[in-house]
Amino acid sequence: MTSPKLLTQLADGIMTVSLNRPDKLNAIDNELARALLAAIDQASRDDAVRVLLLRGNGRAFCAGRDVSAPPTEEDLVLVQAVSKALVSLPKPVLASVHGWTVGAGFEWMLNADIVVAGESARFKLPEASIGVFVTGGLTATLPAYAGLARAKALMLLGEEFSPAQALAWGLVWKAVPDAELESASRQIGARLASLQPAVAASFKRVLNDIGLRDFDHAIALENDAQRALGGGGVPDQGMPGCTC
Repeated sequence: MTSPKLLTQLADGIMTVSLNRPDKLNAIDNELARALLAAIDQASRDDAVRVLLLRGNGRAFCAGRDVSAPPTEEDLVLVQAVSKALVSLPKPVLASVHGWTVGAGFEWMLNADIVVAGESARFKLPEASIGVFVTGGLTATLPAYAGLARAKALMLLGEEFSPAQALAWGLVWKAVPDAELESASRQIGARLASLQPAVAASFKRVLNDIGLRDFDHAIALENDAQRALGGGGVPDQGMPGCTC
């Protein structure tokens, strides 16, 4: 499932999936979203894959949606499909993030089961400030992890926040120096890969059924709000030097 915009590698039970648009800060276009969907599907069917590790190449994890082209209904369908696939994958998903982790990129990060953040990570949810709605089931995941009051403030105010704040708010599992991000992620990935697959799948399924029981409903309501506000597209805020 390797493509120019998405690179995959399997070793020791860990399928590493790297967003590979470094010149665009890994902003999401439809080709990238389709490739990621295919990689998740491959991971679900391959017994050799025990963990999916999601990361970004270059200076960022993911700077949100690429808005160099007008938003379309397909944008919304694909970005939401990736979120649902990550949450429903019967294998642990580990996100390893650094640099800008913004909008839909942040939302995909929260679709992972465990998140490790490098010290350079910067988080932001700019959708409200530019007149569009969030995606990725964020209206379910963010309140579940950070609490409803904080979720409202983070979404409505759109303020940038740091790995230390994300750690304190329960959004990431570990915050480490960038130089240690890869090794820390690999160590956690190896521990997850050592679990019996049926055990890992059962824990993920039951915890999500209880903790994120409204996830599918959140996706549906987000779709309605997104279409009402933006005509079905998902135009996240771009970062400097990026057309996203």
